[in-house]
Amino acid sequence: MTEPVFFRRAQTPTLADIAAEIGAKAPDGADLSHVITGVGPLDTAGPGDLSFLDNPKYAHQLAQTRATAVFVAERYADRAPAGVIPLVTADPYRAFARFVGMLFPDAMRPGSFFGASGVSPMSFVHPEARLEPGVIVDPGAVVGPRAAIGVGTVIGPHAVIGPDVRIGRNCSVGASATVQHALIGDRVIIHPGVRIGQDGFGFAMGPKGHLKAPQIGRVVIQHDVEIGANSTIDRGANRDTVIGEGTKIDNLVQIAHNVTIGRHCVIVSQVGIAGSTSLADFAVLGGQVGLAGHIKIGMGAQIAAQSGVMSDIPAGQKWGGSPAVPMRDWLKGVALLQKFVRRDPGAGAS
Repeated sequence: MTEPVFFRRAQTPTLADIAAEIGAKAPDGADLSHVITGVGPLDTAGPGDLSFLDNPKYAHQLAQTRATAVFVAERYADRAPAGVIPLVTADPYRAFARFVGMLFPDAMRPGSFFGASGVSPMSFVHPEARLEPGVIVDPGAVVGPRAAIGVGTVIGPHAVIGPDVRIGRNCSVGASATVQHALIGDRVIIHPGVRIGQDGFGFAMGPKGHLKAPQIGRVVIQHDVEIGANSTIDRGANRDTVIGEGTKIDNLVQIAHNVTIGRHCVIVSQVGIAGSTSLADFAVLGGQVGLAGHIKIGMGAQIAAQSGVMSDIPAGQKWGGSPAVPMRDWLKGVALLQKFVRRDPGAGAS
């Protein structure tokens, strides 16, 4: 059995091509005629590969790498071993990401699972749906009445696009995802199993039972958003749930009704955001963070993993713990607790 190649190389650039495209600087006299055919981490890269050093934790691997060239910050350039060409750049990881996208463009966005083009005869597209030329619809997918999908968008197998949904251009909707009551911008990536636009969790509680509160809002997802596998975004109850431009959402994230997320936020796996909470631009939520409803997270705020946030967080601050407090206070509390345990290891024992 032959080994499958999932991502095929689109080009074989020389180091001169790469340095010019990325804006990296090579040492004077370096031979930039070498052809790069692959990429890899420092410890496994070999001849023909390009690697990078971004985290000082792995600096020791630079001296032992067998890669042809390495993206590095200027302070590490002189640590490259003989025969390895350092390409100096201010942000090695960003440079590496750009290069991998050049070399393997198919990895930038999921394509058709069926390797096809056009609308599969085994899909179900309502005659009132409007698809621009160049849309790909895989077998088993369903596109509802009056839905509109832009050129270059791929709808994966068994994905469901509901009535009146709008999806922009060059998007990807993964296998078995569902999109309803939603407006989707351009270049949005929706990974397999995502659920967008279902009912928010809204009930009028009472001693005789809980009355369902109709959820009549929408989900609005702006350009260049990416949503990880099996994440869920509820539609608004009485206004829209909004995901801002460039925001990146990991797998298994829950976003409730009426939530507003700003531009270029980062939301890591298993985060839960309760209803009517808002995040300003560039906020970062670590894994398993839980946000209570009706609170505001300021611009550029960062919240440590597994934190439970019960109150507003001002712009630019770092918080952690449960309930979350400013990072300095949280670390002081952890240090004091450890000091207490070391002082009295039998404390609390019966």
